[in-house]
Amino acid sequence: MAHPLRRTPWIKNEVKHIAYLGLGANLADAAQTVQQAATQLACATIAVLARSSLYRSAPIDAQGPDFYNAVLKVATALEPAALLHTLLQLEHTHGRTRAYRNAPRTLDIDLLLYDDWVLHQPGLTVPHPRLHQRAFVLLPLLELDPDIVIPGLGAAKAFLTQCADQTIEKLA
Repeated sequence: MAHPLRRTPWIKNEVKHIAYLGLGANLADAAQTVQQAATQLACATIAVLARSSLYRSAPIDAQGPDFYNAVLKVATALEPAALLHTLLQLEHTHGRTRAYRNAPRTLDIDLLLYDDWVLHQPGLTVPHPRLHQRAFVLLPLLELDPDIVIPGLGAAKAFLTQCADQTIEKLA
């Protein structure tokens, strides 16, 4: 299914970074929320370059309804901390609360990759520390870039066998 993407015109000579974002939700109209958030992320500081299919997956290390997930490839002039702040604001707009670890959520947006950077800062780790362990991240990520490399870990496709037991379905 083709997804129309809004492209953002860039100011000349502005530094652009490529990032991958993981979107997920399992409360309310979760599939619609993921689709809406993907559209809302296309703003003056973020250009959505590509969008994966929508996937449904069973919760991992959590209870609750199935999750709906997608991955976006974006270009941005925002530094990682500023990008994360923008993502957290959008989660908040969608009613995200953090009652406890792995609680069901109205919207979750993770900064998965940022260029080829490896960062370990309070509240921010890039690459995302569990992206290579989650089929709901790896499959849509590999849909966008089959040869993508996770900095510090290697080819993303090499981790698929470790996730083979996770329930996931690509939706039409």
